[in-house]
Amino acid sequence: MDTVDVIIPAYKPDRKFITLIQRLERQSVPVHQIIVMNTEQKYFDRLVYGTSFLKDYHNIIVKHIWKKEFDHGKTRNQGVKYSNADYFIMMTQDAVPADEYMIEKLLEPVRDGKAAVAYARQMADEQSEPAERFARSYNYPGRSCLKTKDDLEILGIKTFFCSNVCAAYNRRIFDELGGFVKHTIFNEDMIYAAKAVEAGYGIAYTADARVFHSHNYTNREQLHRNFDLGVSQADHPEVFAKYPSESEGIRLVRQMIAYLKEQKLKRKIPHVICQSGFKYMGYLLGKNYRRIPRKLVVALSSNKDYWGQDNLIKAGSRIDATKGYGRSEQEIADRTAGRSKAYRKQED
Repeated sequence: MDTVDVIIPAYKPDRKFITLIQRLERQSVPVHQIIVMNTEQKYFDRLVYGTSFLKDYHNIIVKHIWKKEFDHGKTRNQGVKYSNADYFIMMTQDAVPADEYMIEKLLEPVRDGKAAVAYARQMADEQSEPAERFARSYNYPGRSCLKTKDDLEILGIKTFFCSNVCAAYNRRIFDELGGFVKHTIFNEDMIYAAKAVEAGYGIAYTADARVFHSHNYTNREQLHRNFDLGVSQADHPEVFAKYPSESEGIRLVRQMIAYLKEQKLKRKIPHVICQSGFKYMGYLLGKNYRRIPRKLVVALSSNKDYWGQDNLIKAGSRIDATKGYGRSEQEIADRTAGRSKAYRKQED
């Protein structure tokens, strides 16, 4: 019988993470293991302190890393290495399955060999702004589809669109393609999807596999987020240079404004226009980050630790997944000695 694991990168998880775990345990297709790649142990311990969480869910494996070690591609690859399942599902800590058939529906396209990856429909929750609800329905409509290399001429960059907020992967194909890009600030899911399409595989959008996932970002948060988006596109011209995304963004804004007019919510339009300006400004700055002073680049980014990792990699430092980015043997020895000293004080 085929097995499936779920891999969840986590950072400062809250009650929504608990709800996610509870709903994963009620799925029609049983989950073999839930592998949590948690950034900073203290935040996870704070969530589960005084509860029987880890005793109640025996199939959960929690691996802790430091914040400066986190990388969107590398950390997810590490999570996959802990799995021996035939299929695995990548999720984020704030995506909640809408029903007990989410995994069952999501696995169908990757089980029948039609797709290397299948991603779920993301629906806005009740607290979402009207513009956010429209954006979710625009990017995640009610009709499923399978995208292949034949669709590039018509769909362009949308062919590669794939979100691992909730996505199922065929492990054999994942290993064949080399997994996620090992160092990226953003877009590891689309970069992998582009690689799969170029290799002749399909990308499945599965509308019947549904999760609740949405955000009401501030203008400042949108600027930081889109700056990182622009950086990822600048770093991967092999994917994004040939199929630019600007036109798709403009189309979304136009249709969103039309939607707000239809819903008699014209008062929301100035906010949408203003936020779109922040998005575009962040995106353009990110696309041109190499021309910007380093301090400003770090200030504009939402993932500031990434830039320290980037320096180490460009300097040719050896990276060991068991030791973290750029730590020397002496640093490891000093850290181990410090821990031993702390334990001796506790025993005294």
